[in-house]
This record gives sequence, structure tokens and C-alpha cells, in this order.
Amino acid sequence: MRVKIHHEGTNILWALLAILLVVNAPLWIWVRPLGWAIATTAISAVFYLLVVNFFRSPRRMFKGDSHNAVVASADGTVVALEETYENEYLHCRCIQLSVFMSVLNVHANWFPVDGEVVHTAYHPGRFMAAYLPKSSTENERSTVVIRTPEGQQVLMRQIAGAMARRIVTYARPGDEASVEDHMGFIKFGSRVDLYLPLGTDIYVKIGDKTTGGITQVGMLRPKAETENA
Repeated sequence: MRVKIHHEGTNILWALLAILLVVNAPLWIWVRPLGWAIATTAISAVFYLLVVNFFRSPRRMFKGDSHNAVVASADGTVVALEETYENEYLHCRCIQLSVFMSVLNVHANWFPVDGEVVHTAYHPGRFMAAYLPKSSTENERSTVVIRTPEGQQVLMRQIAGAMARRIVTYARPGDEASVEDHMGFIKFGSRVDLYLPLGTDIYVKIGDKTTGGITQVGMLRPKAETENA
């Protein structure tokens, strides 16, 4: 099966290939015995394939009913699931659901709900390990808020990690959001937080694995019910 590469990785992969060729070619031409060239080329090939793996861009279709469904925005592991106060935009108590992505995961990010993008914001910050709780408010991050057709607001936050050095957010206010569309991309290890209305039914627990655009992590209740939660 042909591997599709995300456009965020195209230039990086070409540049990395050129660098590895420059490093390895002289070893084959001038260095003897050839064991050094063979070993270095093997290590370079493994490293290159890992980077190719990182920039995979699968096309995924959510198989359930997307109405009121909350779908994982990222591949990874659920590392936080708790009630908390969201103080950047929503200014209310919410359910925080966080997924940590390792360097082996697909790093494209999907919209978690259908609706309309109503707010986006970028915040510079630190690059501490993304699995730490403080990373949600202190690391470099990008915030996107989606309003569902029923008027619920869901906040999604892309968070850089210790290795991540670039967050890409495609969403802009007024854009249509769909759980089958890419919302952005984070390069080299990171985390995605979802802030959901109180009363949302949650289908995952800490330690569960998620697949972006596929795993249903929750179900929004009617707005009248969540306002009374």
C-alpha cells in the first residue's frame, strides 16, 4: 500500500535525504573497510524511515453518526481526564480530555466535533514535556474553539512538547469544521487537549489509546442538559 506523506513533511524529508546522502556518500568512496559505510548507511536508513513514519497522512472516515459525537483529534494515549476550569476563552468548568502523542504516532490533528470555528489563538511558550499538566498553560500552544450546530462550544488546544518546535493550525474563524478534516499538525512529539461541556458522556479512560478521526471519545448532551449539569 502506498504511503501518503503529509505536505508539512515534504520539504523536511527532501532536505533530510540530501543531508544523509552528503554524509554517507564519502564513506563509500573513501573510507575502508566498508563496514563503516554499511553501518552508517543502515542507521541513516532506519532514521529516515522513522521520520517518514512520523509524517504519514492517512485519510480517515468516521464510521459512526457524527451528530453530537466527540471524536479523538489525535493518535496517542489518554493522559488526563478531569473536571477543570478553562480560563482562556470559555471561562467555565469543563471536562478536560488530553491525548499525548509520541514520535511514533501520526501527528496530523482532526477536528473533534462538527460545527463552525469561532475562535483561534496562538500562544508562545515553553517546551517542557507535553505529558506534564503545566504544559497545557505554559508550553507553546494554539487554541481553536468550535461551535456545534446545537450551540455547544468545544475548545481544542494543540500543545508543543519537549521535541516539538512547530505547531501548525489550519483552522480560521468562520471555517466549517468536520470530524473527517485535518485541523492542523504538530511536529515531533506533543499533546492535544479537549475541553468539553460538563455532562458530556465520556467513552475513554486514562491509558486508553486513541486514533484521530476514528475513536469516539464522547457524546455531547443537549445544551439544556449540560447547562444544568
